[in-house]
Amino acid sequence: MATRRDGFPHLPLHVLLVLVTLFTIYPVLWVVTIAFSGRQNLAIATLPADPTWVDRLRAVTPWPETWSLSNFTSVMTDQPFARWMLNSTLIAVGTTVVGVFLACTAAYAFSRFKFPGQRAGMMAFLVSQMFPGTLMLIPLFIILVQWLGLGSSRLGLIIVYATTSIPFSVWMLKGYFDTIPKDLEEAALIEGASVGKIFWSIILPLAKPAVAVTALFSFMTAWNEFILAATFMDQEVMYTAPVGLRFFVGGFSQQWGYFAAGSIIVSVPVVFLFLFLQKYLVSGLTAGSVKG
Repeated sequence: MATRRDGFPHLPLHVLLVLVTLFTIYPVLWVVTIAFSGRQNLAIATLPADPTWVDRLRAVTPWPETWSLSNFTSVMTDQPFARWMLNSTLIAVGTTVVGVFLACTAAYAFSRFKFPGQRAGMMAFLVSQMFPGTLMLIPLFIILVQWLGLGSSRLGLIIVYATTSIPFSVWMLKGYFDTIPKDLEEAALIEGASVGKIFWSIILPLAKPAVAVTALFSFMTAWNEFILAATFMDQEVMYTAPVGLRFFVGGFSQQWGYFAAGSIIVSVPVVFLFLFLQKYLVSGLTAGSVKG
């Protein structure tokens, strides 16, 4: 058994870890500082005409001179950000429901049934992950906007996001379904249970960790995506939160306080969802990555 050498200097390692941690959270602290500063610029301190090194240090220290919630209240009342958050919520929830349902059924079929094109289908899902999503921007625009007339609609974005999240979700769920013993299904078949009953009553409850990971991935895909939403949504009332944040900082306005406050508000649902599903994430990721 390997043991740690006596007299190993722990202090330099701890100092290094502290410095790396501060370097990592420094941008996040700046976002929080700007959001709570009540201002719309990036300067949190006013430097005198002949600043000392203390004044310069104060200017780069992420701590506002006065704490205020004005940016948060203004961005939710004076700006249509609440409407954009509602659009993001409906689209993300719809994408999660549709994406998880289709991925679960497809992954179960690939895991348990033998049919022509099974291997080619899984390889197609894998190959599709090698190309960026923006590569499909033009054909998606033609199909959704020109053919189906779903431009500036929540349903159109739900279809796009669910489609793009399915390949990864199917691979993740199939790997987890492969670890579930087939003896359970065979016993249920002997008792007279149908395939659908087995899937809903036995397989899905046992696959909760993998389903949780898939749901989180689908939700985050729809919640954080910007390029597709900015392309398909050309009406301000239908913007999602990431698209709306773009207009706080642009060529004609520099509302950094609103931008920082909106960024914090957008991150809160994902953080709470991650904390809620945390107990499933580790087992879902590890079990779905290998075949038992």
